[in-house]
Amino acid sequence: MNVDALIARLEALAKADGTFERILETAVEGLHELDPRFHWTGIYELFPDEVLRLGPFVGAPTDHVFIGVGRGVCGTAVAEKRNMNIPDVTKISNYLACSTETRSELVVLIRSGDMIHAQIDIDSHEVAAFDDVAMETVQRVADWLAVAYAARAAGRSPGLPPQSGRAA
Repeated sequence: MNVDALIARLEALAKADGTFERILETAVEGLHELDPRFHWTGIYELFPDEVLRLGPFVGAPTDHVFIGVGRGVCGTAVAEKRNMNIPDVTKISNYLACSTETRSELVVLIRSGDMIHAQIDIDSHEVAAFDDVAMETVQRVADWLAVAYAARAAGRSPGLPPQSGRAA
């Protein structure tokens, strides 16, 4: 499968009124399958209390089910409002180790403008695992999910486009 097929699968699921949770699970599972360097793939959702909460994931269980904004790579990405590609996590002083095998980490925000809904977090056992192609692939899925999050917040089905001329 490639990213186009994954996005087509997400669109089909959304149009078939798949649950939001199932859409997120499908996105995580599909991303995880796209690249053999992705050893742990998950979504952390940002809640109003400035805490990231672990949603669906593929890989070994983690103790980090709640992460405060500003803590670790995931929390720092939200605090700084930017994606983070960490080629070597051993060089990061505030790294929260989910696995002793993790060597690099990629965090891509799921956002609508300045509104951060969640993030895709991917760990790899390889140093410098995330090249431009991997980053672009994950960004495409994050962008698709951002539209789904915005639709859910506006009370629409994730598979429906926004209505023109109406405020969300």
